[in-house]
Amino acid sequence: MTDETATIKVSKGDIVHVDYDAYLVEGGMLFDTTNEEKAKEAGIFSEELTYHPMPILIGGGRVFAGFDEALDGAEVGVQGSAEIPPEKAAGARDPKLVENIALREFLRQDIRPEPGMEVNIKNRMGTVITVTNRMVRVDFNRRFAGDSLRYDYTVLDRIDDDADKVLAICEMDYNTSEGFRAVVEEGKIVLYLPDVCKYDQRWLLSKYKVVADLREVFGQVTVELVEEYLRKEESPEEAPATPSEEKESPEEAPVTPAEEAQEEKAPEEL
Repeated sequence: MTDETATIKVSKGDIVHVDYDAYLVEGGMLFDTTNEEKAKEAGIFSEELTYHPMPILIGGGRVFAGFDEALDGAEVGVQGSAEIPPEKAAGARDPKLVENIALREFLRQDIRPEPGMEVNIKNRMGTVITVTNRMVRVDFNRRFAGDSLRYDYTVLDRIDDDADKVLAICEMDYNTSEGFRAVVEEGKIVLYLPDVCKYDQRWLLSKYKVVADLREVFGQVTVELVEEYLRKEESPEEAPATPSEEKESPEEAPVTPAEEAQEEKAPEEL
């Protein structure tokens, strides 16, 4: 790390990469981390998650408010620690959000509730506390409501290149930037999509968040999302057609420039 890097301060509106470990203050339990080894040691490792520095838009509301505030003004490369009270984390705990629900409601959705299970019941997310023969006690409070949290963190870098900012936003909102390409022009951003976006239902929802965050960072720009359909090239191993075959084949109309452009990419402006 150079002295110059250590003096860079980040602020609201910056996109940064952050390494962090998050603990409950009471008891010191690690509940979230960007470090795979620490997740495994704490017994919280999940195959569904990827463990690497997290891209964060400071002030974008994607993390607890207290953590967001701690990042505003942090120095790149300098480890920090922030203790966050409940009101700036998951909020105060509300006893009225602990409810008894008939077991049959769960069985209708083919859910076999067990204590500690996170469930979606009646369009609400909650955690099962106890299960009896007829009733299930569910806590609909937000996870960690009423708890103070501690984040140990390091801002690794500040993203300054415009194209890299676009890709970081894709990673924030779609969980990956693999296969995306970005071109940032005056008043316009062109984002070329990987093939997976053509059929991934997650992208259909995520693209609106991507566009909203792009405009938060770059202003009211036009965002063009481009699906590319590249023309399949003829295999060199294919034998050339004989004269008789050429005569039997109907003459194809020439491809116009507009048709060629349509074949190669399908832009979507938002």
